[in-house]
Amino acid sequence: MSGHDTYEHLISLLDAARVDYRLIDHAPEGTTDKVCALRGHPASEAAKCIVLRVKVDRRTTRHVLAVVPGDRRVDLGAIRVLFDARYVGFSDAETAERLARAVPGTVLPFSFDPDLEVIADPDVVAQPKLYFNAARLDRSLLLSGSDYEQVARPRVEPISSTVDA
Repeated sequence: MSGHDTYEHLISLLDAARVDYRLIDHAPEGTTDKVCALRGHPASEAAKCIVLRVKVDRRTTRHVLAVVPGDRRVDLGAIRVLFDARYVGFSDAETAERLARAVPGTVLPFSFDPDLEVIADPDVVAQPKLYFNAARLDRSLLLSGSDYEQVARPRVEPISSTVDA
């Protein structure tokens, strides 16, 4: 599935769910702080999406899409505890693109691959306004955190930590 197909799949999913959303066109950008400035909102209202590799044991590797507020980082230790894992780290770019069906900077807080489990921080689903790139660098989407939770059905767990200054 190409990025364009991923975008179309997302829009079809949201339309079928009959949730309110708004598309926002902007200059191409995939860095959280910069795209938040283009869209005109604080980073806390953005969904930062990171694909992780979780080694549960010597033979079992899982992949997780961690979704945290844009002003926070993924707490790898929290993910390790959730899975009672030996190791948690960032997925390599090729695997992340294949599973997320998007290039870095455009990863959605949704999974269209059964091998990619979505875990969202409680502060993501609590947002009245949640912004994220819509599988494109030049278009973002705005919807409520509760509508996101209803449609994406992520596992909701505290997985973020503050960014150290």
